Amino acid sequence: MLDRLSHTNRRAFLEGVRAFSPAILATFSWGLVTGVAMSKSVLTLPQALGMSFAVYAGSSQLAALPLFAAKLPLWTLLLTAAMVNLRFVIFSAGLAPHFSHLPMWRRVLIGYFNGDIIYLMFSKRNFAPADRAGKEAFFWGLALVCWLWWQVSSVAGMLLASLIPAKWGLELAGTLALIPLIVSAIATRSTLAAVAVASVVALLAFDLPYRLSLPLAVLAALLAGTLADVIADRSRPAALPAADAEAPPAPDAESDTMRRAQ
Repeated sequence: MLDRLSHTNRRAFLEGVRAFSPAILATFSWGLVTGVAMSKSVLTLPQALGMSFAVYAGSSQLAALPLFAAKLPLWTLLLTAAMVNLRFVIFSAGLAPHFSHLPMWRRVLIGYFNGDIIYLMFSKRNFAPADRAGKEAFFWGLALVCWLWWQVSSVAGMLLASLIPAKWGLELAGTLALIPLIVSAIATRSTLAAVAVASVVALLAFDLPYRLSLPLAVLAALLAGTLADVIADRSRPAALPAADAEAPPAPDAESDTMRRAQ
């Protein structure tokens, strides 16, 4: 497949693969935790496999499992999954300027493979919105490696659930592995404000039903980041006004002498 790509796209794809390498541990840990949770739930192994490949969203998968066990109405499950995945609307809006020129089916495919870490790493590259060779290949380098590690770890968790004790604390390992990635993305004051406010709101709203703490934290982060940008713009000194016009050239000495003689 790589041989069919141009040299620029091959290099960009491999750069995406290398860029994702720091997140492999976090992805594997969370995939393993999700696979174990699905295996120990009311889902059968074929159902768990289908959910892993079709949904491909660990947070909503984990949020839906207790609802399956409680046999709650379908609308409750769908509402919870929508609340948990509301942040993907923001991710899609962020990617739209980069891939809006692509056909619909390719944009839908990008939407399926997009995720938190992928969007974070893609955004850190600061690509220009215009079409550029290698940009989509870089995304696929990130996305395909993430998808592969997630599915491998998730299936491993389903098959090895009885051999993985809960005291291992894989959830904490996955969280700790994500922290350096999040910290590395804090490059501006507005980003710092968004992260700080989102963390506080998520903790305060943790006990709300339907995982409402997640969309509330996302909205709070957007407001905090926007407000920080507005305050930063107002605090910048005004630009110096440009000169109205260039000074007139000095009169020629010889011409001035001739005028006086006349």
